[in-house]
Amino acid sequence: MPYTYEYPRPSVTVDCIIFGLDGSALKVLLIERGLEPFKGHWALPGGFVDMDENLETAAIRELEEETGVTDVFFEQLYTFGNPGRDPRGRVITVAYYALVNLSEHPVRASSDADNAEWFKLDELPPLAFDHGKVLNMAIDRLKGKVRYQPIGFELLPEKFTLSQLQSLYETILGGKVNKRNFRTKILKMGILKQLERQEDVPHRPAYLYRFDKAQYEEKMKSGFNFEINMSAK
Repeated sequence: MPYTYEYPRPSVTVDCIIFGLDGSALKVLLIERGLEPFKGHWALPGGFVDMDENLETAAIRELEEETGVTDVFFEQLYTFGNPGRDPRGRVITVAYYALVNLSEHPVRASSDADNAEWFKLDELPPLAFDHGKVLNMAIDRLKGKVRYQPIGFELLPEKFTLSQLQSLYETILGGKVNKRNFRTKILKMGILKQLERQEDVPHRPAYLYRFDKAQYEEKMKSGFNFEINMSAK
């Protein structure tokens, strides 16, 4: 018979921050809550952790149940546990975030979500619970990490132009980069594989590229430094 402690035990939830790129706009996936508390309000996908599952499994399950999105690679962001953050009682949440190619992840609301939509980060509705705080921390983490690790490639199509790649970094980091310097730096890294030129475009076709993950991992063994800055000079 398991031992039972005589003190209150908090509940544990998971919240999922899913970023996607739509053209030149960075978006986040939100659900419209179908249940109280905050029924009818927008929130991050998530829910309570079952007794027999680990945290990441719960995040994967809740995301699929509420939005239909699957096959994402999660990274744990932070644990939020301020008293009063949830009107249902003492609830601690573990937040996870992921970057996806938005076009490859159509959404459909289900479970206790009445709706699921992608929102631009500069056009967000008011969020339930403390999800505004959770999302802001995820955005800060993304901005910091994208400078030093090639995680941004997960937001792009498998084949992309250097203009698309530059636009991605300008969108996330919120600034302009010098086009020539950016291209020179990224190509010198040797982690992009040049492919064919674009087809059926109204302008001079640009070369397409693919991120060479195997080459990046090989370079990392010898102390390779991936760094993107926003200097326009």
